[in-house]
Amino acid sequence: MAQPLVKKDDDQDDEMEYSPFLGIEKGAVLQEARVFNDPQLDPRRCSQVITKLLYLLNQGETFTKNEATGVFFAVTKLFQSRDIGLRRMVYLIIKELSPSADEVIIVTSSLMKDMNSKTDMYRANAIRVLCRITDGTLLTQIERYLKQAIVDKNPVVASAALVSGIHLLQTNPEIVKRWSNEVQEAVQSRAALVQFHALSLLHQIRQNDRLAVSKLVSSLTKGTVRSPLAQCLLIRYTSQVIRESGVNTQTGDRPFFDYLESCLRHKAEMVIFEAARAITELSGVTSRELTPAITVLQLFLSSSKPVLRFAAVRTLNKVAMTHPVAVTNCNIDMESLISDQNRSIATLAITTLLKTGNESSVDRLMKQITNFMSDIADEFKIVVVEAIRSLCLKFPLKYRALMNFLSNILREEGGFEYKKAIVDSIVILIRDIPDAKEGGLLHLCEFIEDCEFTYLSTQILHFLGIEGPKTSDPSKYIRYIYNRVILENATVRASAVSTLANFGAMVDSLKPRIFVLLRRCLFDSDDEVRDRATLYLNTLGGDVLVGETDKDVKDFLFGSLDVPLVNLEISLKNYEPSEEAFDIDSVPKEVKSQPLAEKKAPGKKPTGLGAPLTGPTSTVDAYEKVLSSIPEFSSFGKLFKSSAPLELTEAETEYAVNIVKHIYERHVVFQYNCTNTIPEQLLENVTVIVDASDAEEFSEVASKPLRSLPYDSSGQTFVAFEKPDGVPSVGKFSNILKFIVKEVDPTSGEAEEDGVEDEYQLEDFEVVAADYMLKVGVSNFRNAWESMDPDYERVDEYGLGVRESLTEAVSAVINILGMQPCEGTEVVSNNSRSHTCLLSGVFIGNVKVLVRLSFGIDGPKQVAMKLAVRSEDQAISDTIHEIIASG
Repeated sequence: MAQPLVKKDDDQDDEMEYSPFLGIEKGAVLQEARVFNDPQLDPRRCSQVITKLLYLLNQGETFTKNEATGVFFAVTKLFQSRDIGLRRMVYLIIKELSPSADEVIIVTSSLMKDMNSKTDMYRANAIRVLCRITDGTLLTQIERYLKQAIVDKNPVVASAALVSGIHLLQTNPEIVKRWSNEVQEAVQSRAALVQFHALSLLHQIRQNDRLAVSKLVSSLTKGTVRSPLAQCLLIRYTSQVIRESGVNTQTGDRPFFDYLESCLRHKAEMVIFEAARAITELSGVTSRELTPAITVLQLFLSSSKPVLRFAAVRTLNKVAMTHPVAVTNCNIDMESLISDQNRSIATLAITTLLKTGNESSVDRLMKQITNFMSDIADEFKIVVVEAIRSLCLKFPLKYRALMNFLSNILREEGGFEYKKAIVDSIVILIRDIPDAKEGGLLHLCEFIEDCEFTYLSTQILHFLGIEGPKTSDPSKYIRYIYNRVILENATVRASAVSTLANFGAMVDSLKPRIFVLLRRCLFDSDDEVRDRATLYLNTLGGDVLVGETDKDVKDFLFGSLDVPLVNLEISLKNYEPSEEAFDIDSVPKEVKSQPLAEKKAPGKKPTGLGAPLTGPTSTVDAYEKVLSSIPEFSSFGKLFKSSAPLELTEAETEYAVNIVKHIYERHVVFQYNCTNTIPEQLLENVTVIVDASDAEEFSEVASKPLRSLPYDSSGQTFVAFEKPDGVPSVGKFSNILKFIVKEVDPTSGEAEEDGVEDEYQLEDFEVVAADYMLKVGVSNFRNAWESMDPDYERVDEYGLGVRESLTEAVSAVINILGMQPCEGTEVVSNNSRSHTCLLSGVFIGNVKVLVRLSFGIDGPKQVAMKLAVRSEDQAISDTIHEIIASG
């Protein structure tokens, strides 16, 4: 009776049985390797054994010294066979075994014989193996053969020699550099791969000589490269030369840019794409330079090949981050890609549309995304959510539609990272768009009713405790919070108790009802929950101690620590139990030096729930704690603004220094962040001598030196200046870093007692008008403008001279004022002759300011601007006009 056929296609277990490597063991394979010693070799059997050995090696199996040596010597006997397939397997196993120097001698003669064989396959593989296993001494003996192989007529042999040269350049660069003439000759080869490998090797030989690389690019861009692969390499080298040489300041041209543009008309698609990508990635690329590249990528969007569609849409997605207007012409093509079968292409298309879309297209995009979200994986959904978040911040008036969309997908199935991305987005919208707060908090409350992730529940409860009491009706959130005490695990219950207590502390009318709920928590089964409830009941409801105020109690319970956590941890570890209690005042408040390696470690900035809860002001709070802990600056009052760090030294110099400008009503404090990058040196008494001769309104009042700055760490030194009260004084400052250098013994790590005084010239910097303006956006500019007193409005017109484009003019004025663009009006449409830009901010003295800018450009590129300012103070409106007039 015939046996029925077994269907194996859908059964993974059945497929595993047919794997030739299933269940193989090293010991059994080593036993099989004895076939290499048979007098009559079986090439097929030997090839199978070598295949198993290669499989074991690639799976991470380790061979002992004796095992590897035994296999190696057995393999060398296979050179007797004339079978070409077996010989190729022998080459592979010798490369993988990486024999030691004394063993290499055994096969050297056989490999050198193969290198001069009439069989090209032997020659090519022998070159690869020899170069892989030999050291520098043997390399000099075979160098003549390698040079000949580079210019060999057979492309397989030439490519093998060139690729070997690329590998040898890492270990024996001096020998390989002597092959330049042969490699240069190979660049002219008609074989595509030979030209590609030759160009790669030639560039690596010359890569440390910028002039030589520039000459290489200059000679090859004249049309001698035919291979598409080599052409792609040349495009990359050309863009590297363009980046290093920069734009010609007199003509505005870039060297070799015409070559990149000519590659856009090449017949090979890979070359066209590489050229388009290179143009889009150039720094400071203009709209005129981008246009031909964008046009080519737009054609790729409608290609029948998925790889071309993916490459084009991914490149356009990156361009949309910096030049959204340039990509808008492709929007119609990208909308058709939303339904693409390849989900990666569809996701990139939708996120690019979200970046480039205007306010009127938001609703249509939301409808398309709703159908699209259920078909893609979580990793793609996260990308879409982040793009929606950016769109909402760009068009705050559309927050309702976008917030509803986020809340709907929050209720759907999904993993932790996806849900966290949605929650983070809602949190950011709540912080940045005041009108979205109450609706957003309710969406989060509904989510925690059925949230399976403890981390998200606790973070949302913490956020509710901070933002909920500030709403118009805090009581509506209590039900959701107390439900967590009844229904959740111990960690979430403890977090809910803290949130309830925060409501009780912040909203007096709710305190009696909150206390009733907290008393019920005293009977909870978990220690942490009971302890928290007891603490809050006793501190919020008990008698206030003498000398304490209600504010002191709230700061103790819910305020942030005024000492760095790292310092507190170290102090607690060093504390020895005794009759004397631990004193938190003994913890040092100075920020400890940060190791250089840790400082340079890249990482994403935390956003959403993981970010500091007060948005941009949290940085100011952190700086203010540091500054207020320094006695010399504690009397300066409230810190208004801290600038972003500005580098005062070039990269890779002996000492790295950047400055942060801290602005007060009557003072300016300069914080110099210094890093010592010189090993075996200790810097002491580090100060900065500031020359304010070009800043007449400033006078130095205090400074704080840095006592010690070891290698690979950073620290701060401060200099404070007094200025007229509330006035936006400007000026230029020169700086010299002064310090005492002490040599450090590398063995003991101790510094010498005597040091040498030294100094280091730093770059100059300026205090400008924008330093006195905080970027604070408004969700509805028209309502905010109309709510301002029209009597405090000031209007005037200005000529801005010749500008390259309206975009440049708009950007220049925004930078001078240092204000926040509203409703996406900082983006100027292509070839636009007029534009209106809306700005908002808070001027020093906490004065709200709104600005409406109207630009126009004529034929000779002369730009005119009408500036309308409204603020809460007439004098500030006049000041804004003075800043523009002087800027």
